[in-house]
Amino acid sequence: MAQIYKIYMNQSLLILADFAPKIEGITQTIGLQDIDLEKLFNQSLNKTEKNVYLYVQPNIEKVFKSLIADLRIIKAAGGLVKNGEGHYLFIHRLGKWDLPKGKVEEDEKMKEAALREVEEECGLKIDYLGRKIMTTYHTYTMRNKFVLKQTKWYEMAVNEVPKLTPQKEEDIDKAIWVKPANLDKIKADTYPLILDVIEHI
Repeated sequence: MAQIYKIYMNQSLLILADFAPKIEGITQTIGLQDIDLEKLFNQSLNKTEKNVYLYVQPNIEKVFKSLIADLRIIKAAGGLVKNGEGHYLFIHRLGKWDLPKGKVEEDEKMKEAALREVEEECGLKIDYLGRKIMTTYHTYTMRNKFVLKQTKWYEMAVNEVPKLTPQKEEDIDKAIWVKPANLDKIKADTYPLILDVIEHI
């Protein structure tokens, strides 16, 4: 099975794959010796245009594991939630549309964390927790330390159309149900990695 890892760094994106994926726009092929995640992240801070770097190698999983081996990794989990009418749950946080997610606590399983975070952030009870959709990666700095956030996303569902209560203390000002036909509004004002998750709708 083909493997691909995408690591988002502000405006830039590093794609590691064991095949040559079709990518829109200009892509810069990069050598293994040039892949320094922190350096690429720092370079992306001063850029407004999106840079896409591509590295293709047969044993890409091994390469990826070695690249992140010494990084501080923050584990998070979240959900793509569908209601009884086939609409999807989105939250509005810090000026962007997003999906509910949060950090995994110590001794907590990924699926448990995903469920807890979605329920806490949106004030609802999940009726169905399904398969893992995908894992996303993005980099940022926290207290001047470079970190990689790994988020596992799960399929979830609720019966009927429950009322949503956004968790204000987590900077969420809206939680809404969106028809698949109305996703353009969300896509126009969200993060690139959220677009990757939305592709599974």
